[in-house]
Amino acid sequence: MSDERDFLDSYDPAAYTPVAVTVDVVALTIRHSRLHVLLVERGAHPFAGWWALPGGFVQQESLDAAARRELAEETGLRSGEGLLDRVHLEQLRSYGDPGRDPRMRVVSVAYLAFAPSLPDPQSGGDASGARWVPVDEVGELAFDHAAILADGLDRARAKLEYTPLATAFVGDEFTIGELRAVYAAVWGEELHAGNFHRKVLSVPGFVESTGETSTRGGERGGPKPRLYRAGDARLLHPALLRPTREDGVR
Repeated sequence: MSDERDFLDSYDPAAYTPVAVTVDVVALTIRHSRLHVLLVERGAHPFAGWWALPGGFVQQESLDAAARRELAEETGLRSGEGLLDRVHLEQLRSYGDPGRDPRMRVVSVAYLAFAPSLPDPQSGGDASGARWVPVDEVGELAFDHAAILADGLDRARAKLEYTPLATAFVGDEFTIGELRAVYAAVWGEELHAGNFHRKVLSVPGFVESTGETSTRGGERGGPKPRLYRAGDARLLHPALLRPTREDGVR
């Protein structure tokens, strides 16, 4: 203990390279049947005027709390309002290459967020603007955010194959057609309705019937589509592979 006290007494923070920790959030939602990502326009240097993922420096809080705070600031939502509490949030990975931020050595912990729908964003913090952008229309981004976004999209597309994550994009009750639209938007591929319906219902615990029908999405004069809710499965077995990986999904 005496050695520890001697070290603390002689410790000089200026002798060490400054390191900061940030969070960046890849927030995805589906708007008008297309997958969108939340972007903010930076209002300060570095990269003033560039579009970037929402994020910022971690304060006296946990990493998860920092990610939720940044997401809340950019969407105008707060915990307790219902929708933000339904956002699926998970750590993506860490990014710490030297030079990724010109100010100092900055390590960013990136998060992936999904929600069934989120309102038009309200820029906060040092952002001068914010908007939902279709992922296939995203241009050049600040810092290394293009790489972070690419990693986030890869994670989201893969997780739809083997987890029930797609149900995070729909409401509490949904039709199989609405669930199929999520897969089509995230994967960027059209899916055969009949095959998809069959495969979803063949996965134990993926969805469960509510016993009710919906007025949404039915064929005129045809039967009303059935309503489902998320089941209790945490992994999908068998997995729902993308069309490019499994012909049977087509």
